This record gives sequence, C-alpha cells and structure tokens, in this order.
Amino acid sequence: MNPPIPTASVDAQDQETEQNGFEAIGVPAGLAKSLFKRGITAPFPIQIATLPPALEGRDVCGRAPTGSGKTLAFGIPLMMRVGRARPNHPRALVLAPTRELAAQITEELRQLGDSEQTVEAFYGGVGFGNQLRALRNGVDVAVACPGRLADLINQGHVHLNEVDLVVLDEADRMADMGFLHEVKRLLDACALPRQTLLFSATLDGDVDVIIKRYMKNPVRHEEAGADSEGDTAEHMFWAVERADRVEMTAQIVARTGPTVVFCRTKRGADRVAKQLEQRGVRAVAIHGDRSQSQRERALEQFRQGRAQAIVATDVAARGIHVDGVACVIHFDPSEDPKDYVHRSGRTGRAGAAGSVISFVGRDQRRDMNQQQRSLKRKFEIVDANPAGLPEAPPFVAPPARPERSGSGGGRPGSRNGGSRNGGARNGGGRPGGQRKGGRPGGPRKGARSSGSGSSGNSGSGNSGSGNSGSGSQRASQGRSSAAR
Repeated sequence: MNPPIPTASVDAQDQETEQNGFEAIGVPAGLAKSLFKRGITAPFPIQIATLPPALEGRDVCGRAPTGSGKTLAFGIPLMMRVGRARPNHPRALVLAPTRELAAQITEELRQLGDSEQTVEAFYGGVGFGNQLRALRNGVDVAVACPGRLADLINQGHVHLNEVDLVVLDEADRMADMGFLHEVKRLLDACALPRQTLLFSATLDGDVDVIIKRYMKNPVRHEEAGADSEGDTAEHMFWAVERADRVEMTAQIVARTGPTVVFCRTKRGADRVAKQLEQRGVRAVAIHGDRSQSQRERALEQFRQGRAQAIVATDVAARGIHVDGVACVIHFDPSEDPKDYVHRSGRTGRAGAAGSVISFVGRDQRRDMNQQQRSLKRKFEIVDANPAGLPEAPPFVAPPARPERSGSGGGRPGSRNGGSRNGGARNGGGRPGGQRKGGRPGGPRKGARSSGSGSSGNSGSGNSGSGNSGSGSQRASQGRSSAAR
C-alpha cells in the first residue's frame, strides 16, 4: 500500500483540499476539520472503500493489515450513527481480542465522538466497580473483550437487546483465541435488524462462518498485503543460536531504537527482559500473567521512550499498537504462520519503514522454511549483521513523569464522573453530520435532549496515547519526505 503524500507544510487552499479528501467520501465537514487538526489529512484506501457504505448503514467486512486505518474506517460511522443509551443497555458494541486493543480503540472513539457520547472499555484484569458505575449511567458504545462482557451479561449488568451497531475488530484473532463460540452468543443477543462491521486479517475459515451467519449482503474490501502484515518492513532471517540471542538482541536494540521482542513463553519473556537490563538495555515484559496495570505501565513506558524494548509473548502480539516501532525480533520463532504475521505487524505500520529479524537455530531451519513458504515469503538464512541495520540516535531516557493509571471502564470526566477532561468540543458537536434517524446536523437516532451544547477542543480530545489505528495514519501523513 502506497502511503499518502506527506503534508509537512500546506497553505490554506491545500488545507481545504486535504480536508475535502474525507468530505468527498461522506465524512461531515466538521469532523474532517477535526481530523485535519490532528494531522490526519487524507483517507487511506480501506477508508475510501468502506466509509461510504458504512455511513449508509450497510454491513461491511474488510480484510486489511495492522496500521491500514481500520480504526477510523469503523470508528467514524460508528460514532456518527450510534444512538443514546439507557442505563445498562448499550447502543453499539465493539468486540476486540485483547485488553490493550480494547483500551486503544476506546481512546480513539472518544476523540471521534462529541461531548455527550460515552464510550467505555470492558475487559478483565481489573475490578468491576468502575465498569458497573459506567453501565448504570449509560454507555453509548461498549468496547469489550468477549470474556468480560459475557461475565457482565451473566451477572445481569448488561443487556444487548438494544445494540443495533456491532463492530468485530481482528475477528480472526478472536477465533484463534477460542472466542468464536462466545462471539456468536453475544451477536445472538444483539438487536435485529442491526449493522455489522467486521475487520480481519483473513476472511476465510471461522471468520467466514461469522460473515455468512451474521452479516447481510456485506460490502467486501480486501486490502493488498492483508495476508502479510508489516510487508513494508524488511524481513531478515539470521543464524543465531540460543546462547547468543540475548547479546545479539541487545546490539540490535542499541542500533535500531524502539524494538518489540517476541518470546514463546511467559517465563522466557521475563528472563529475556531481565537479561537485557543487565546489558544496559531498558526493557519491560508484557504477557498474560501480568496484571492489567502492569501491562499498561509497560506500554506507557515504551510509548514515552523510557523503555527501549518490550519483550512479549504471542498472546500480547495483537495488543501492542504503538507507532514508531523500528524493529521486531522473533527471539523464539513462532509456531504458527499467523503468529509470525501478527508479530511482524508491530513494525512497518501505515507504510512506514521497519525491520523484522528472526533468530534461527540449526535445528529450526526446516520448520522456518516451511512456515515462510506457506506465507509465500522469500527465505534465506544469513549471518547476523547488526551494523547493517538503520541506525537510530543514541538512547536518552526522558525525564520521568506521572504515568496514567488504567481504569478498564469508567474514567474521570465521563458522564458518570463529571466533565470530560476539559469538556466537549466547540459548537456543541460536529456540524453537518447525517445520523441515523436525523437530518444533517440533527440529533442521533433516539437522542436525548442535551441542552445548550458545550465547548472545548476540536480533535485533540482525551487523546491518551494516540496509538490506535489513526495514530499510524497521523504519523504517516504528518512527517516530511526526509523524515520518512
């Protein structure tokens, strides 16, 4: 996928043209302007293909790699069309496979919505208190992992019979993780008729079952390179035996900068992170045995540049959505081709450059060859050569600053807790938006009276990390050609 032309500096006429890129595919002028102010200036191919039918209320299924702009592709129509919720009865549901992805989708949707819309995340690893308070106050859009949502339903805290807009993000990963049965139960509990948007790296197998059973004449879009996430990155296969891998990893991180290292086991991830620290590399581990607060803290340290490397397991592969990852290291080769694709997709996002390095021992060559052949990727084992990698500036840790604490539902400034981090956006919402059941600029479907409108910023919102789907788009479009 060719990235849009960078827009380092533009005059007023150029700005209007860039904003009209989103307006031309049906995005209201006010929201297009908000996106522009965030540095998101031109739609990506998947957005061009899927936004118009999604805004019309049609079902859409898209096959696209990480970093292709999927979050905006479903987030814009979702926030434009969602109705207002009663207590414990969400109006829209987004299902995601991991806690981190759910949290990042939530942050992005909050930026796209207006001041009166509420978006909350529901996942395990945190207490129920904040999540239950949010539900009692009414949640327009629930972003959830299937397991925690099922628990809340079984306890009688959530009812999905008024959900008429559903998004399945990374549906193939949910199937791989064994959530397919639960996903079906959740979809069966939602309202009919409804609109369903599905995005996945593959549209066959278990995902095709969902499409055929739960989607009505969907518009299909398949992005080039969707079967090979991170295909803009350079993939290398280095002959490195196990005893030499930690030292080689330390050299690579020192050379390339921000790096994600994948290990096969939780214990292995902890061990490698500790050994890298002993070699002067600031590293944090993330895996399923870490609490949600520990996982969020590790990601935040990496985003802030206070950690040079994240050492993760495959379970965490889909949850790491951070822009600017220079390199992915397969410390332990993945057992499944899909895991190789998902791991590698942490770099080379949105057309950016990146390096993917696999360590291959003598006893792993045959398996690696078979795996890469199944991915139709050229496979050649070469000697390790860290000096040949792109060189990043020397690492200098920024000054420590307070870290965000994870809430997992409910947050300061939501409707259940007061104003939203400084309030709403200028002019009481987006001008010109066609919402379901309303005219341009009118109320959402089933909207409650919101009074006199509200004020605040445009597009910056409660940005959090800003590392979800549009973060890659913002990074891709906001840099000069030289910086790329």
